[in-house]
Amino acid sequence: MLYLSRMLGKPVVDSGKEKIGVVSDLAISTGEMFPRITSLAFKGPGNVPFMISWRKYVDKFDDDGITLAVESPDIRFSYLQPTEVLLARDLMNRQIVDTQGMKVVRVNDLKLSPSGTQLRLLGAEVGARGILRGLHPLLERAAVAISKLFRHKLDEQIIAWNYMDLLDRDLSEVQLSVTHRRLDELHPADVADILEQLDPQQRAAVFEHLDESSRTEAVSEMEDEVQAEFLDDLDDATAARLIGNMDPDDAADIVRDLSYEKAETLLRLMGMDDADEIRRLLGFKDGTAGGMMTTQFVAVQSDSTVRETIGVLRDLSEDFPTVHYVYVTDNYGKLVGVLSMRTLVLSADDARLANIMYTDVISVPPDETEEDVVADIFKYDIPAMPVVDERGAMLGIVTTEDAWDAIEEDRVSEKKQRNILRIGGYVLAGILGLVLYTLVLIQIFQTIGLQSA
Repeated sequence: MLYLSRMLGKPVVDSGKEKIGVVSDLAISTGEMFPRITSLAFKGPGNVPFMISWRKYVDKFDDDGITLAVESPDIRFSYLQPTEVLLARDLMNRQIVDTQGMKVVRVNDLKLSPSGTQLRLLGAEVGARGILRGLHPLLERAAVAISKLFRHKLDEQIIAWNYMDLLDRDLSEVQLSVTHRRLDELHPADVADILEQLDPQQRAAVFEHLDESSRTEAVSEMEDEVQAEFLDDLDDATAARLIGNMDPDDAADIVRDLSYEKAETLLRLMGMDDADEIRRLLGFKDGTAGGMMTTQFVAVQSDSTVRETIGVLRDLSEDFPTVHYVYVTDNYGKLVGVLSMRTLVLSADDARLANIMYTDVISVPPDETEEDVVADIFKYDIPAMPVVDERGAMLGIVTTEDAWDAIEEDRVSEKKQRNILRIGGYVLAGILGLVLYTLVLIQIFQTIGLQSA
């Protein structure tokens, strides 16, 4: 195997063994899973840069340098093509997204694989060996040997090209392989994980290349503290549009974490319907059924027919959340029954909901604690729990997804508390160790003084 760091600076000689320069870079065409080296960049006399076709002119290559198939007068120079990327310039020491491990890493070296007269890029070395190799190959060998003495294997950390995405270049202009999943094709939760690892400037650059839907979903999946920080970095109009596109309960959770001034500014910039819905949810206390519910549900009056109800479902927008139940209300909006999708589909078109609905409905008031709501959802094994006011009117529903989110938040909070306690314990142990060490030194000096006297 070859590495880019070990090829840079090596001599380039023509077929007559005359040195015409040193290797400065290699170019690849980004349209393959493991792309071939397409061009050789080298510096000639006076550090003048040149570029030539790899396929046309390279005859042999190894760690000692590159030999061309023609003499220097027969070389025709070329230019970097729009589909080409220079490895040293565009990848080395750059941050990339590992779209398989969903993390941001830095490229310390690039691993190459020879195949006849061809040379292919396998992937990026993101571990310690790449750093050591870049300083000097002997350092890498020494580190590997020392690690073996301690029975610890210092492995390479290679990320294959088809799992890489660039951060420091314009993503819209870099054409990667057809099998490569770009950031806007990943699951929103994975995109959120990646965005959280970036600094604000890089986060904004990547965010620009996501479509409107991907932006909204990714921000919805971010951790609460990152959401607030991220929205503060956006201009108010963009932030307001982003929140307005979210599900009302997700939007309310984000707005709740913003400063009062910022929240009011964004709400005033939103559409009136969106803002009113979010304000209504903000009226419920956090950590209660009202604070965690969504207002996106389907409710139909009891005298409606199956045909009419199916028509209501067909008219829902494409981004409406999954409907598990149709909630049945009386003329005053009071919840009187519930209807599963299975019952609805199997019933006659002209059947009245009042005659086929399930009337033994479990519901909770808006001030029910989050813990009790979650416990009831899993106790009764229901996809969604209706939230009703004192009159029994539907206010919203708490879904199983909301319940799992609440459990996850509690788990993360407990983990943070344990980490704080653990760090506090380490600090305390360090302080006690320092105190004991000081006391021992004092005792030693006192003993020496007494003996001298």
